[in-house]
Amino acid sequence: MIIGVKDVITRASIGNVLCKRGLLLIILGMLASISFSSSAVTILTAQEQVNQQAQETKKENKILSSETQQAVAREIAQGVLNGGETFDPLSAISWLTRLSRQTSSLNYEISFVLNIPGKDAQPFLWRHAKVDESTQIEQLSLLNGPGFENIRVNGVVSVFQPGYPAYSMYGSAIDGPIPYALLHEPDKLLKSYQFLLVGRNRISGRSAQQIRITSTDKTRYGYNLWLDEATGMLLKLNMHGLDGKLLQQIQVTQLRIDDRVADAFSQLQQENLPRVINVVNPPQRKHKWKLAFLPVGMKAIKQDIHQLAITGQVAEYSLFSDGLVNVSVYIQAATGVFQNDVNLNNGANTVHSRTDGKVQVTVVGDIPLVTAQLMAKSIEVIN
Repeated sequence: MIIGVKDVITRASIGNVLCKRGLLLIILGMLASISFSSSAVTILTAQEQVNQQAQETKKENKILSSETQQAVAREIAQGVLNGGETFDPLSAISWLTRLSRQTSSLNYEISFVLNIPGKDAQPFLWRHAKVDESTQIEQLSLLNGPGFENIRVNGVVSVFQPGYPAYSMYGSAIDGPIPYALLHEPDKLLKSYQFLLVGRNRISGRSAQQIRITSTDKTRYGYNLWLDEATGMLLKLNMHGLDGKLLQQIQVTQLRIDDRVADAFSQLQQENLPRVINVVNPPQRKHKWKLAFLPVGMKAIKQDIHQLAITGQVAEYSLFSDGLVNVSVYIQAATGVFQNDVNLNNGANTVHSRTDGKVQVTVVGDIPLVTAQLMAKSIEVIN
């Protein structure tokens, strides 16, 4: 029987949320009229500020002009700097750095939906809380079907997945649909991607800043994300192909920030969580081949030997990453089964396999087909 988070946590009711950063939020409240439900963050402003907002509501759904955007940014910056933070509202990377800081420091409960065209929507519940000065707890649950639940206590992640024994492993964050680097290490993406602050818009009834992310060499998918002005948290994330077609969307439906989120973990008993498994990594092996073409910023982070589950064949394996996208490359002796190139797409995921009659090269990852083809064709033998 799988023991999930529901079995070890008694969920506490979470009331209306109090905002800690009053100065910043009052300034943001003057910038736009923001309507919240009882489950959303409550922003307290004076009545005269509410009256002033009414003059701006007609333009809330439009991205502000560059001149207005800069004026808004200056006001936000003044409020944040007065609060003792380092923040440049005209810098996209500064907004992402703020997201990283808030994601790891705030107590929050977020409901979001993962939408992939042609597939059923997947609703998730994401919680994070600093229980005390030395303990952070994070939870991610898939709410449809048998579901799965992951829970992290500091540097240990416990995984509860239907049909498999529960286990724990070491990790600094839960592996979910939101890319780790965007949430925790945006600065490491600067070599591979360009970040553009597009402007101000309205998402889920909240004022948000839109940021566009594109690869520096146009070899990877692009992203658009919207960050909540008041809290800095993620409200929406779109992944799109080189042709602009939507491949994947994450939409936040509820955002609650409150110290009392920690109460949801009050009954968690760490001794009831599964033990940490000992993962023995295979020894790194230098292959006698290399890729002459790699997207800018992408590098090999792992090399070893894999036995393919379907065929049982042994293949040389390399994992490449730019911090945001991982790409796997397999090289094995040609079997003669595939005489022509094989191209498969499943949403954002691409599989490309080709042979020269001697070896079979297979590239798998969330990259465009043209990029996978270029990588597979660039295999060179190292003398």
